[in-house]
Amino acid sequence: MLSAWNRRDRPPEDGAAAGLQGFTVDKTFLSSLKGILLETELALTFIIFVCFTASISAYMAAALLEFFITLAFLFLYATQYYQRFDRLNWPCLDFLRCVSASIIFLVVSFVAVTSRHGAAIAAFVFGIILVSVFAYDAFKIYRTEMAPRATQGDQ
Repeated sequence: MLSAWNRRDRPPEDGAAAGLQGFTVDKTFLSSLKGILLETELALTFIIFVCFTASISAYMAAALLEFFITLAFLFLYATQYYQRFDRLNWPCLDFLRCVSASIIFLVVSFVAVTSRHGAAIAAFVFGIILVSVFAYDAFKIYRTEMAPRATQGDQ
């Protein structure tokens, strides 16, 4: 088995482009339900970030952090790079990401709407939509990835 040190010392296979083959984007994933959900979450978090930046800059950190976390998950899933980290339970991480983001955006949206700024009200509306998208994503992850494993372990 090759360790990371041995792989680094080997010459590249078929030129320099062989190292970039791990980062090819799977276009079928981007058009799948999970890909569309991640793209929707990414777009809505960016819209909320812009709304918070225009009105209440104190809450923009939550939207920016979730934007980068969602972008990382989209990159890892679209390039199939997550399969290299086989010791992590990716469905559980994704489920926890969705649940925590739902809670954070629900609280931040209701707190932001109390300021009565136009952009804060828009952030509230997009936040509620985003919470529903995150909740649906968490439900789909639980139904497809986590629930079948629990029933298989019982048998």
